[in-house]
Amino acid sequence: MARILLIEDSPTETAVMVQLLERNGHQVTTSGSAEDGITACKRDKPDLVLMDVILPGMNGFQATRALSRDSETSHIPIVIVSTKGLETDRVWGMRQGAKDYITKPPRESELVARINALIGH
Repeated sequence: MARILLIEDSPTETAVMVQLLERNGHQVTTSGSAEDGITACKRDKPDLVLMDVILPGMNGFQATRALSRDSETSHIPIVIVSTKGLETDRVWGMRQGAKDYITKPPRESELVARINALIGH
């Protein structure tokens, strides 16, 4: 079981993702904005972060960059989960420090497999 921080502003997407992750044995905390997510990540030190890109205020790319360059949180893998499915988006996300990039809606088996690969299960 991993402790996962989900940074997602859509209540519907949040509910679907939390249900999927909990069904697969993970403990999930959520944040509705990048700024709150960064604060929660520093405070709670989750095993992994799932990051949306399109967020109010700071976007997910900026938040990924901030977390991956902060010595307190740089060890925490970030997976971007976004509707932005272009290869340029994926490359840009990885350049910001994400360990993986998945387009929405993710297939449950694929998402779980990628999370497990990153957290060493």
